[in-house]
Amino acid sequence: MSLTNNSFSIEILQSRTQEKPICAALFDFDGTLSLIREGWQNVMVPYFCEVLQRVSDPEKETPQDVERITRDFVDKITGKQTIYQCIRLAEEVKSRGGIPEEPLVYKKEYLRRLQLRISNRLELLQSGAVAPDEFVVPGGRKFLELLRNKGVKLYLASGTDECYVKQEVALLKLEEYFDGGVYGAQDNYKTFSKAMVISRLIESNQIEGEELVGFGDGYVEIENVRAVGGFAVGVATNEANPGAGVDQWKRDRLINAGANVVIPDFSDAEKIFQFLFPC
Repeated sequence: MSLTNNSFSIEILQSRTQEKPICAALFDFDGTLSLIREGWQNVMVPYFCEVLQRVSDPEKETPQDVERITRDFVDKITGKQTIYQCIRLAEEVKSRGGIPEEPLVYKKEYLRRLQLRISNRLELLQSGAVAPDEFVVPGGRKFLELLRNKGVKLYLASGTDECYVKQEVALLKLEEYFDGGVYGAQDNYKTFSKAMVISRLIESNQIEGEELVGFGDGYVEIENVRAVGGFAVGVATNEANPGAGVDQWKRDRLINAGANVVIPDFSDAEKIFQFLFPC
């Protein structure tokens, strides 16, 4: 079932049946609200493949095999802290008979390469050469305003290191919306997860899971929101061409993760808002 208006469509996989109104919302950041790190997979996957091909047996695995395996685990861990993908890389190296680096070494090299990709975007934002909304998912700011005006408490949780998340949220001028806080990966990775943020927000607001809505483009936030009885909205943004409709690959993985509905972005913010708050 879909609610379609011109080119914008809300794909409904499971309607919201809870009687209690939504009073808290959790947002992922990269790919859900921010386009600053668009293309990060095209940095991580080739780098990880380089590492694995050094220790893989070419008679058992082709470069295509290595890439397929790498994309699969990178995709499934997306939404967790970056270190978890690096931990998995170390495990893959070890399983092939290699001696892995510490996961933190892999993480630092990945971040170095990613910084080269996004440094120009950051400079443009810092200098004011481009408006913040150039790097905000279409309709994102308007939708946050609608939720805030409704009195919904807003939280942001990202698998990216918290220092970078806060910097980029500030550059996009979105920090004012998240009265519940902005959270990201920690050096001690065991002290942070999106599930922990959800647990704390439910407890601190004295609400039930069904009063929570979550927005994200990865497995983790969708699964975590559904696990507490919340309503999970998959945001299948076409990051390379914002506003061009649903990214089919994202849509498929979000459905597999258990999203209740899938949207292409927030470009029809009023329509999404009215769907979640029909009264």
